[in-house]
Amino acid sequence: MPVEYFHVVFTLPEEIATLAFYNQKVVYDILFRITCETLLTIARDPQHLGAEIGFFAILHTWGQNLHFHPHLHCVIPGGGIAPDQTHWISCKPRFFLPVKVLSRLFRRLFLLALEKAFDTDQLQFHGGTETLRERKVFLQYLAPLSKAEWVVHAKPPFGGPAHVLQYLGRYIHRVALSNDRLLSQQNGQVTFRYKDYRLHGREKQKVMTLSEEEFTRRFLTHILPPGFQKIRFFGFLSHRRRKQQLALCRKLLQTPAQELLPQPEDYRELYQALTGRSLKRCPACGAAAMRCVLITHPYKGLDSS
Repeated sequence: MPVEYFHVVFTLPEEIATLAFYNQKVVYDILFRITCETLLTIARDPQHLGAEIGFFAILHTWGQNLHFHPHLHCVIPGGGIAPDQTHWISCKPRFFLPVKVLSRLFRRLFLLALEKAFDTDQLQFHGGTETLRERKVFLQYLAPLSKAEWVVHAKPPFGGPAHVLQYLGRYIHRVALSNDRLLSQQNGQVTFRYKDYRLHGREKQKVMTLSEEEFTRRFLTHILPPGFQKIRFFGFLSHRRRKQQLALCRKLLQTPAQELLPQPEDYRELYQALTGRSLKRCPACGAAAMRCVLITHPYKGLDSS
């Protein structure tokens, strides 16, 4: 849609990530559900936006160094449908919802859901978490988290629908790391590039070398449970409501559907919009421009006559 798109990330604290490692499906489902409830609740509040929003969320379980780091990326159109469905309510430019308000509601609802999962015997405890099988110990483990600040991060908004398409094409289906970050594999060791986001104002790019066993172990921790849906849609983008609600959104925005789609000049631009990769650049170095110098015709063999 012809609106500003926002990018909000919900991250689980390390203590919850430890539980998630042994209870992936249960905790990931809670993460999706509570993130949805948090965003829809705050957006409906007249003190904030006062509208019904729609968004999709993408589960990632890794950090740049391949450590286990579950978090949810949410891509959200900047506004929503008014309660009476008569007009579109836009959010403030470059501001969607207050992250502190989101963080505290997310924290409270998540801890309640996790306690309920414990009481209904949905959680398993292995390794260093075995002592948490006792309810009193489990609640003591969670108690400090109710006062800690949970990380909800609002990234710079996308420039528009075209940037969202680029993000979708290059980012959502990648697992742990892309091939271009792998530098070498020799003498039983794997070397790869990563970004250290703790650095400010300095070079973030670093190189890490791990044994093949440790590299494989880290990579395998990010394989999701069989059949798990890592991309989910909510609000007016939910599957059962999307067709009707999107038609309403477009009507309220008074924009013909064809104008909402990218308008590339040729297939190369469409490919780049969808994947983030340029067919006009060398696939090996990515720097040199490519141009057609010769078109060869199929070889038809010698004329027997």
